Parts: sequence; structure tokens; C-alpha cells
Amino acid sequence: MKIFQQYLEVRKQSEQMCAPLVTEDYLLQPAFFTSPPKWNLGHTSWFFEEMILTKFSKDYKPFHPKYSFIFNSYYNTVGERVGRDQRGDLSRPTVEEVYQYRKYVDEHMEEFIKKKKPGDDIHALIVLGLNHEQQHQELFFTDLKFAFSINPLFPAYAINAFCESKETQAPAMIRMDEGVFETGYNGDGFCFDNELGRHKVYLHPFEISNKLVTNGEFLDFIESGGYNRHDLWHDEGWAWIKDNQIEKPLYWQKEQGKWYQYTLAGLRKLNPDDILTHITYYEAFAFAQWKNLRLPTEFEWEAASDKFNWGLRWEWTESAYLPYPGYNKAEGAVGEYNGKFMVNQKVLRGGSVVTPKGHARKTYRNFFHPQMAWQFNGIRLAK
Repeated sequence: MKIFQQYLEVRKQSEQMCAPLVTEDYLLQPAFFTSPPKWNLGHTSWFFEEMILTKFSKDYKPFHPKYSFIFNSYYNTVGERVGRDQRGDLSRPTVEEVYQYRKYVDEHMEEFIKKKKPGDDIHALIVLGLNHEQQHQELFFTDLKFAFSINPLFPAYAINAFCESKETQAPAMIRMDEGVFETGYNGDGFCFDNELGRHKVYLHPFEISNKLVTNGEFLDFIESGGYNRHDLWHDEGWAWIKDNQIEKPLYWQKEQGKWYQYTLAGLRKLNPDDILTHITYYEAFAFAQWKNLRLPTEFEWEAASDKFNWGLRWEWTESAYLPYPGYNKAEGAVGEYNGKFMVNQKVLRGGSVVTPKGHARKTYRNFFHPQMAWQFNGIRLAK
């Protein structure tokens, strides 16, 4: 069965990603916005158990009565849960027990899929669960990188693990004429509900860069005093860098006059030709101001996306994360997936080097608070 083969491939990938880890790595959670690898493995299994097996598989018995409390993330419909900032505090269940849990859920999902022959609604839930797990595969790398970065040993996940790639394109601006463009998902495949509500938008003439900003370009911003010029920053961004003493991007450090950057391959000398990454919206906005340019809106980005390469960085846009016209939030826990986060966040488009293959599309709407930088995000300029 095609759907079960897809299920096995995604589930296997999550475990293969953990192969370089040692037991101690599975419990790391240095910040509230990161999750330990062990929790991610359990949570993605809980999703299938809670959303599918307990509801649609007759006589299914949950692996453990407390796992719903431990591995629920933010679903109020499902019930109480461990605090987000406390996921790394739990030494039990053990790593071995979490892998047993995954095996248990996989065995029951196989039996369910082969016997039940899921209808359209349940099939859609399984596909949602697989895309949900792929999101957590991306979070595995971003969360692990943040955890490793605060270790003075600067451990490497792997020798050639998503090192920041060089930007080789000559800079150019792509001209887009004014007009009415359609935005939003249109097709028969999978998309998240926040991509639905395809609608028309009118765009004035604009230009958008064919390339992403590099380390060297951002280094010029730093050395010109960009972090000390209040006129470049939103008031909220200015308060954020002052309150947190921010003077450089996440994972950059300067030693004896030389710049270095932590990567999943360890601490390395900063390469000015590499594509900038791990940057906040506040920093992206200030940099654009410094260049006398701006960030594109998500609608401009989507309208022009066929004219440039994308997928190496999540790209900050100037758009607030809001529902499209006609957006309807689903009933129950599934309705909590996207809709309740549509406030105080910015849309990012594109995907990144740690986005699973085939997971991203040009209508995909990622979203984060403007001070968050731990994702592999970057800057594309417009005017």
C-alpha cells in the first residue's frame, strides 16, 4: 500500500537521524522553544496514537496511560500536558522505552491500515501525521544545533552536516510588473489548512533579489555599526537587542579579531561567501533598512518564486501571519494545528537545508515570532 510505504519511510527517517546521537544527547533542552530528541520521537508517535488509533481502531489499548500527558504538545482539546519548558526534565521514559513505544504504534498502524483500508478522512489524517513528523524532523536539527551550540566543546553532529553553503549567483534584481496574482494552494496534493483560501491579490510593481544575503554582506552591516543605529530598527526590535545585548547573529562569535560560526559540523571560521542563516526578523528588517531596501511580502515572494531558486533558507517576509479569506478552522484537536497561532507572528517562505525532501512548496506558510533565530532562516531583499 502506498500510504503505508510512505508511513514507514517517514518513520524510519526520524530514527535514522538519531543514529549519531549518544544517550545523553536525547534529553537536551536548553531553552523553552526547543525540545529533546527523545520527546520528539515520542510526540510524533503520540500523534498517530491519539489522532488515529484511539479514535478509529477498535479495541486499541494505548501503550502507556501517562504518555498522552507526557507527549501532548499544545492540544488543549486532548487535555493536560507537561509544560513545554519541562520536556527535558523527564529522565523517564527511557530512550529505549520511547523506541519501544514507536514500534508499538507502528505495528498497530500497519494492522490498522491493512485491515481498515482508510477512507478519505482517515487517509488525510495519516498524511497530516506524516507531514507533522517531517516538521519535527526539521526541528530535530534546529533544536539539536541550539543545544550543542551552548556546549563549550562545540560538538559536531556529523563532519559534513548542513554546513552553510556558498552563494555563487551574481546579484541582480528581478522586476515584477503590477497586476493581480493568485496566491494560496491550488492542487490535489497535501497542504496545510493555512495555505487554503486561494485568492487574488493586487501587487504594485516591485523588484526582488535573485539571491539571499551572505555572511559577508551582514558582516558589513555589523562593522558599519548597524547594531548601534536606532534609526534602522523597529522600536520593539531595538528594545530586544538592548535588553538581550545582541550584537551579532546567533552562532557567531569573535575571538582574537576573527569571526567564527557554530555549525552542526562544529565550530568553523566564518566564510563571508556563505549564505546568512539563523537571523531574526528584527535583524532582517534592520539590515534591509541599512541597504535602503525592504523585505518582500509573502504575496510578492510567492508571485516571483518561479523566477529564483528557493529552499536553502526560510525567508522572512514583511507579512503578518493571518488567515486567508474563507479560512475555516477544523473541529477538535486538528483545528489547533495552525489557526490558534495567527497572532503576533511573521510569515516565512521557502524551506531550508534541513527541510525534508518533498516537504516544502511555494505556498507553504511557516511562521515564527520576530525574535526567533534558531531555524535555518535568512534574508531576501526587495524594493
